[in-house]
Amino acid sequence: MTAPSEHLDHHDHLDHLDLAADFPPASRDQWRDLVAGVLRKSGTPEAELDAALGGPEQVLASRTYDGISIAPLYTREDAPAVGTGLPGQSPFVRGATDDDNVLGWDVRQRHATHDPQRTNRAILTDLENGVTSVWLSIGDGAIAVADLPIVLNDVYLDLAPIALDAGPETEPAAQALLSLFAQRQVPAEDVLGTLGADPIGYAARSGTAADLDLVARVTALAAAYPQLRSATVDASVYHDSGASDSDEIAIAASVGVSYLRVLTAAGLSVDDALDRLEFRYAVTDDQFNSIAKLRAARRIWDRVGELSGATPSHRGQLQHAVTSAAMLTQRDPAVNMLRATIGCFAAAVGGARSITVAPYDAAIGLPDDLARRIARNTQSVLHDESSLGRVTDPAGGSWYVESLTDALAETAWQKFTALERDGGAANLAAVDALIAPTRAERALNIAHRRDPITGVSEFPALQEELLAREPAAPAPAGGLPVLRYAAEFEALRDRADAALAASGVRPKVFLAALGPVAAHSGRAGFAGNLFAAGGLESVVGTGEVDDLVAAFRDSGATVACLCSSDRLYADGAAPVASALKAAGATRLWLAGQPGERAESDAAAGVDGYLFAGCNALDVLTTSLELTLHEGAS
Repeated sequence: MTAPSEHLDHHDHLDHLDLAADFPPASRDQWRDLVAGVLRKSGTPEAELDAALGGPEQVLASRTYDGISIAPLYTREDAPAVGTGLPGQSPFVRGATDDDNVLGWDVRQRHATHDPQRTNRAILTDLENGVTSVWLSIGDGAIAVADLPIVLNDVYLDLAPIALDAGPETEPAAQALLSLFAQRQVPAEDVLGTLGADPIGYAARSGTAADLDLVARVTALAAAYPQLRSATVDASVYHDSGASDSDEIAIAASVGVSYLRVLTAAGLSVDDALDRLEFRYAVTDDQFNSIAKLRAARRIWDRVGELSGATPSHRGQLQHAVTSAAMLTQRDPAVNMLRATIGCFAAAVGGARSITVAPYDAAIGLPDDLARRIARNTQSVLHDESSLGRVTDPAGGSWYVESLTDALAETAWQKFTALERDGGAANLAAVDALIAPTRAERALNIAHRRDPITGVSEFPALQEELLAREPAAPAPAGGLPVLRYAAEFEALRDRADAALAASGVRPKVFLAALGPVAAHSGRAGFAGNLFAAGGLESVVGTGEVDDLVAAFRDSGATVACLCSSDRLYADGAAPVASALKAAGATRLWLAGQPGERAESDAAAGVDGYLFAGCNALDVLTTSLELTLHEGAS
């Protein structure tokens, strides 16, 4: 063993080791100069590169839905002024507990099948293959309260935590589960999980009044179980309605404060009340924002606990992360595996204590065995093979993540305090008003494909075979709107497929490719990809004007699009446009920007333009409506 003095000398040597000794020092100004040179070559105006206007950093910056500017480069200079502390210590940015690197995370899978025997088989298969806790959805069309003994048959309740999600049936479901614990003589101190009381969350889903006292009643039922959580703050409800990350954090904090008030009014100390809450957040394929969201949410909740007089050891927020339902697609659902993998990675790096990966076919209906297996194996690979569960706060020290966490926490705190002034999260109108601007902005970005959806708005597979699944239990209606980002594009695909099934012919668009292949291939490919996102098949025609008119008539299409280079459009667009209109084209698009030709194009019959950033949803809706209308007539 090394002597203490030798040990200190060894570390002193390491402290002075310069790992970049063989490289010349680099400065931010050098980076700016190099990037500015590249941007000049790409055509960026010199005025935009003026340092007084922000220089290259401003040109390359992007903005999140929370209004946070994302810079292209982060260094130590960007470190937030507020410290992140140590894992398991205030402000809990680096983790709610200090044992994350030993325990990893809890692999929790959701079950919502109405057949109790089938559900029991699925649960046992999950538990035998890596899942460590069970999430039960109880209610109309899902698991019945009376079936809980069958559903949990042969499940070791002292080893597998149970999380209930029962909405209006929370109280009877909690009583039934606690009866099972008693019947099986499970030691009270070994019982983990949550009874899932979330009256505000259910009110947000259903539009009904929130029975806040439910939290106190369910907590009283669980009084003998010191580690059993009684309430769940389900922030994924608001995410699914279009909330930004800071919206989700702010609303979750407000819901949590409402439950704290109820529990302390019922006689619990603030510390005991905090220990009865679990928080659920959505994670998406935007990994950095998801990581920062979980970290910022813990910082916000620590501040709430501090202001409430809680002792620091009780202020760490217990988080359950679920992969976003809003980001899942019904079309090309295999891509959902990639989305879920990124979301799961973000949840693990962000410090979630429990993680649920939705099966890739969850947007279609009840998942099959393969989808469930892939969902749990996604976690197994990240937890065991990639060893994410062995690292405390993997994102710690990333200047980007630390800066983003800080900005997100500051934004969320402002929204939280404003929401509290408006009556808190129980005021559904105030919650909806908070979410609405982001919901509208996101819808616009999806329509314009600034937020592309792979397999749906980008790179759709027209010939894919749709998966058939048993319908899942219907979600409550009447509360906040529930979004799925791909829904509007997929609705167009459904209409086009219905027309194909009825007539045997898929709705078509004619692409008039002008000039040589080198001139038209790029824009023809762009247009074909765009039209396919609406279920429209593209028929390409080439040649002179007469050839194009003949090909258009033979195609059976009524909507056409000109595809070529700007140089060829200057002389060739007008005669082809006029000829196609005369041949019966009801709508004529041109692939490219209007530029200076807009007036002459319109005179020749061009009705609109396709380009990166155009309103693709409007283009597809208009084209499909005209195609189906002409087909019907």
